[in-house]
Amino acid sequence: MWDDRVDAGRELGESLLRSGHGGRADVLVLGVPRGGVEVAAAVARVLSAPLDIVVVRKVGAPGNPEFAAGAVDPDGRVYANPEIPVSRDYLESVGEREHVEAQRRVRAYRAGRPEPEYARRTVIVVDDGVATGLTALAAARWLRSRGAERIVLATPVISPSAKTMLAPEVDELVALETPRDFYAVGAHYRVFGQLGDDEVRELLSRHRD
Repeated sequence: MWDDRVDAGRELGESLLRSGHGGRADVLVLGVPRGGVEVAAAVARVLSAPLDIVVVRKVGAPGNPEFAAGAVDPDGRVYANPEIPVSRDYLESVGEREHVEAQRRVRAYRAGRPEPEYARRTVIVVDDGVATGLTALAAARWLRSRGAERIVLATPVISPSAKTMLAPEVDELVALETPRDFYAVGAHYRVFGQLGDDEVRELLSRHRD
């Protein structure tokens, strides 16, 4: 268990440093908002790498919005969870709404800064934890379509099923813990508060400065 996201990010960054990702000009760290950005900022500091965001959104299941029935990538493409029997109409409808929110977050967090280049780079996608793996899948496939040369998924904790699904989708998967009895991401942190938009902007601004 980690004290908070910063604590987990430092440990994750050290693991990536040992894997040879530190001090390289081709490395770009992308945090998944909101909580993943706090972990990613700590990783980027350890690696001395630039920090940005990749905004992918969960499509919550009917009656249980915290559980992913799907995910939507930055271009609005929807990925379905094959284990959740929901209609395509539902996925497209909720996915469209989540895509609008994703676009709002991109504008809010980048504050006019241009999107980074992904081609010929090693892109490290960081989240504070991976449960179903659908948002990570959406991010990885989208980055591949944008020309990323190498995609690394890095997270403090991941469920065994998500790890199995995602391993073939990325070039490297770095996880500090893969508990057999995975319950919830927040259960692995002593402090797991929600971040707001202002906190994400502050993290990105502080890293640039």
